[in-house]
Amino acid sequence: MKGELRCPRCGERPEPPGAWSNRWTCGRHGEVFPLAPMTTPSADFTRQLGERSEVPLWLPWPLLHGWVIGAVLHAGDDVSGVQATAVAISGPNPLGGPADLVLVAEEQGVGLGSGIAGVRGTDPGDVVKSEPHARVHAEGRPVPLWCVSGKPEHAVYVGQWDSRWLWMIWNPHTAAALLLEDLVLADLRSLGREADLLPYGTPPPWLMRRSGYDL
Repeated sequence: MKGELRCPRCGERPEPPGAWSNRWTCGRHGEVFPLAPMTTPSADFTRQLGERSEVPLWLPWPLLHGWVIGAVLHAGDDVSGVQATAVAISGPNPLGGPADLVLVAEEQGVGLGSGIAGVRGTDPGDVVKSEPHARVHAEGRPVPLWCVSGKPEHAVYVGQWDSRWLWMIWNPHTAAALLLEDLVLADLRSLGREADLLPYGTPPPWLMRRSGYDL
């Protein structure tokens, strides 16, 4: 895996702050909060990220049977701190074969969720003004979710929790059948010692490519 910072929307290398801008700048998307290099996930890394993140690290809780954490991503900079997180988990698809789920928490306008999902723009747009298509519970609150169009291999749902976007990106799209099981999400930051016992695996290859990192 390469260690350069990346644009959270397209995976390209942004230019660092300089004389003309105090923000990282992507040639395609302008000023961005850069995506940190992807590393092999671990309990220590997750705990350290949680201690300095102002946004949640979402995870179905209890963790789905047979699933493991494959990647933990974050975007931000030294001035503004962590502006977005993504937790990727992998396990059995209820309709057969393997599956992945990426849960993104981000401030408005960051674009990490839309970048992973293949959605144009940084936010889901007017779809959130219609009737919701699904719901989850996150930290004790019901969260309406709307289905948005992204890459054809994905099922993409987005809602809001505490004025921040909550993205759920399922791969393949059939894995979204798990939404029918009344999923409950917990913030890894609030799990305490239980977070140290979670199983870890390897990043999904498609997520590495989408984020601009080589296998």
